[in-house]
Amino acid sequence: MKLSIVILCWNDRKVVLDCLRSIFATVKHTEFEVLVSDNGSTDGSVELIRKEFPRAILIENGSNLRFAKGNNVAIRESRGEYVLILNPDTIIHEGALDGIVQYADEHPAAGAFGCRVVFPNGINQPVQRPIGTLRSEWCWALCLGGLSRFSESFHSGSYANWHGETERTVGWLAGCFILVRGELLRNLGGFDEQFFYYYEDTDLCRRIWESGHLILYTPKFTITHLGGQSTVNRFNPVAFALDGEITRYLYYYKYDGRSGVRSCRRASLVGLAIRRIAYRLRALFGSNEFARKRLQVLDTLFAWNHEVDPVRLCENGEEPSLGMNLADRVVER
Repeated sequence: MKLSIVILCWNDRKVVLDCLRSIFATVKHTEFEVLVSDNGSTDGSVELIRKEFPRAILIENGSNLRFAKGNNVAIRESRGEYVLILNPDTIIHEGALDGIVQYADEHPAAGAFGCRVVFPNGINQPVQRPIGTLRSEWCWALCLGGLSRFSESFHSGSYANWHGETERTVGWLAGCFILVRGELLRNLGGFDEQFFYYYEDTDLCRRIWESGHLILYTPKFTITHLGGQSTVNRFNPVAFALDGEITRYLYYYKYDGRSGVRSCRRASLVGLAIRRIAYRLRALFGSNEFARKRLQVLDTLFAWNHEVDPVRLCENGEEPSLGMNLADRVVER
């Protein structure tokens, strides 16, 4: 088997059928299998997938295992020389998968590959980014990201002088589309399951780099990523922002230890304080619903980070509740 396509589904009936149609319609020269790992959907998507796409291997997990664990179930079942991690809210363009598999064959030094990802209006999505570091956290906090146009050492999480027009190595690829050599992915154990929301893809790509393999991006092949259409993005933004904070600390604890997460917390408090001031100033010049909601998120994140002990969080799972206990925030984490 040349290519295994892994799609995680959780009540994604709205988008996953179009994703599957685009795969079966456009892959013409590559032997492939599609594995749909379903995290306990209740919207009828499982029945429709089984009916309309009998070739797809449907894995019913029975509950919401979240992104990392749900994908790992299918990765372990995959047989492909390459494994593609693909979001259900994507559309594959003609020739994209055939082309990127051939491209991967031509670049044996690389372990993972990304292609051009666009919004439905054709605008490029910046889903290829440099690896996050404590330095980049402080660049974000102090609003120094603009200096990255002169030196990438000032990046705050994105490339300033590059917008996906040319081939290059990249730090990490967003989980909406990551093509990985199957043997490498299985040897790495797939995604690290401690990262339950955010940072799964960053961590995986970092481990690919540390294994001695490049990560390559090419704009020759394109997919559309609807963005925000999968189920996970349709919930309380405050709850998921807090989930992101937890996994951010887990990420820096993994790579930088106790001192790293303490530095990360200080950067968070500085950056959030600056942004809260900025949004409050905006509010003085008129009402803005987006600004109001964003300020609500920032206020909650600041309060949570002010109270949290990041070392206890990472070592013992202790976090401030703020009236939103972890178990209550997101069902079936």
